[in-house]
Amino acid sequence: MHTPLRFAACAGLVLLSACATGPTLAPALITPPAALRVEGLPGLPQTLLPPIQRYTAVSGHGFVDWHPQRAEMLVAHRVPGASTTQLFRVAGPLAKPDALTDGKDPVSSAQYEPREGRYIVFARASGGDEAYQLYRLDPGRSEPVQITESGQRHSLIDWMRSSSLALVSSVPLDRNAVGGTRREVSTTLSLVDPVQPNTRRVLVDLPGGGWFGGRVSPDEASLAITRYVSAEESEIWRVNLIDGQRQRLLPAPGSTQAASHFVNEWARDGKALHFSSDRASEFREAMRLDLASGTVARLSAGIPWDVQGSTLSADGRWLATSVNVDGRSELRLFDAVSGEPRPLPSLPGVSGGNVTRLDFHPRLATLAVAVSSAQGPGQIHSIDMNSLGSQQWTRASLPAGMDLRGLPDQQVVRWKSFDGLTISGLLSQPPARFSGKRPVLMLVHGGPESQAQAGWMGRLNHLIQDLGVAVIEPNVRGSTGYGKTFTSLDNGRLREDSVKDMASLIDWIATQPGLDASKVIVVGGSYGGYMALAASTLLADRIAGAVSSVGISNFVSFLENTESYRRDLRRAEYGDERDPAMRAFLQSISPLSHVEKINRPLLVVQGKNDPRVPWTESEQIVRSLQSRGKPVWYLLADNEGHGFARRENAEFYFAALVQFVELTLLR
Repeated sequence: MHTPLRFAACAGLVLLSACATGPTLAPALITPPAALRVEGLPGLPQTLLPPIQRYTAVSGHGFVDWHPQRAEMLVAHRVPGASTTQLFRVAGPLAKPDALTDGKDPVSSAQYEPREGRYIVFARASGGDEAYQLYRLDPGRSEPVQITESGQRHSLIDWMRSSSLALVSSVPLDRNAVGGTRREVSTTLSLVDPVQPNTRRVLVDLPGGGWFGGRVSPDEASLAITRYVSAEESEIWRVNLIDGQRQRLLPAPGSTQAASHFVNEWARDGKALHFSSDRASEFREAMRLDLASGTVARLSAGIPWDVQGSTLSADGRWLATSVNVDGRSELRLFDAVSGEPRPLPSLPGVSGGNVTRLDFHPRLATLAVAVSSAQGPGQIHSIDMNSLGSQQWTRASLPAGMDLRGLPDQQVVRWKSFDGLTISGLLSQPPARFSGKRPVLMLVHGGPESQAQAGWMGRLNHLIQDLGVAVIEPNVRGSTGYGKTFTSLDNGRLREDSVKDMASLIDWIATQPGLDASKVIVVGGSYGGYMALAASTLLADRIAGAVSSVGISNFVSFLENTESYRRDLRRAEYGDERDPAMRAFLQSISPLSHVEKINRPLLVVQGKNDPRVPWTESEQIVRSLQSRGKPVWYLLADNEGHGFARRENAEFYFAALVQFVELTLLR
């Protein structure tokens, strides 16, 4: 396994190799984007870019919204060569997408005006700061009109369809608070006319920042909305849209049951509410609440996996859900009234893929299904609910001559952890032409209440297919998708048990004849970035290096500085740093408290405008290492937030990752 000195020497060889053979000119180097600050990296040869850019040029489409009257949709897409994802209109199956937005910041969330589709309202932040503002875009107009007040974070919850008034939620930001932080936060619900945005009418202030996923009732008298408390607990509330009074629907008033409850949709007659919950089992089920009697019907009780959401057909007959089966989401259909499952034929392009979005058309008997797979990024299909036939609406953009059909699916692998608990993950194996034991990139998801799911691997395909690196994505304890008990197994003082799951994965790798346990790097973003830093301190003798993107280095400073609307939600997961005993514990497990143990190469990546994991989390670990004379690579983007959304920044980061992999795993 490489020592830091070996790593530093190898890094220097990138620049000095030309001198070793005499007068050969040094290779041309990649110029970092203007907004990206680079420290500690060797020069990156231009030759790294072409194979990376082939995969960058593979671009899919995300479903955004149906036109309210026509078979027409909005999609999100990044044109090959463009910097960011933008909105496009698709007039029919496989019609050429028509660009609607353009700008330096990405746009991927929007809704049509609900009656006639006269305009769209979309959300856009600035430089990755997630302080979303809402804009109205009229047909034929190139410049959108901002309809919300700057200085808060806004979201379009739903519509009053009879009047086309937008129901908007707004939360304040720390940047506007006295002293730069807020002790308490509330969420304001308002009605806004996008055509005359100055006519904003405040409906109610809700305590806290965890309110989302609201749906207006068919009679427009009520709003059903989710209040998120933690990964294990959320509630459904009804807000009177006339006087602002609110009532908890689930759990029922007086109940002390702690379970997850998420609003999906109202029944078309307004007498029932469809939702998903794990109140009756380990897994989230599709359920229906009868509002008059308070009776809850379990619609998917026979499925031992999480229902991730549902959508109701315009006539109220069909309920479409996606079910997370061992890391791959499958489409399931139910009779919306009886709850009886309805069979689906094998649908080209849909069956076997990972379903990422489902939406029924508001008038037509048509279901939009967005699908990703190892063979390509997001593609959108529609299903005619009368014939159960399907049509493809979008096709991924590919470079000339590229054929992705032969790329293999990820394999589900399982191993026993230190306490006998079974952990699973997804394995992407290199092609058979790569002989011998293969080095491993362990990719840890964020969250931690999230999951590695099957689907398109993007630029990582270059490492797998071209360089022969195996990629394993572990779903360590704390991940979602395996039951609510499993999700809770890393909470509070159990935090480092998830790091032990990574250690047990390395043990498992050592038993595999085609994998090399002496050549493993840990890569992760957000919470996965913490896991990479934790591996650098706790597993330093077992890994070859680590890459932390927007990672937590100190839980105390993270909790004190993350945006206020998130703070209590994160305390429910990690612990409350205001409690002296918990504060001491959080300090004791923070990678920054053990920086002297880091003796393997480290790459740190951060967006300066990150509201979730403030940039100071990466800054403090880098400066601490530098003060000790330890080598560390550092990328800090002034125009990014919680991850790199701009193509030019993401490409440079991935080129650095490829160089990092070559120096730590392939030499």
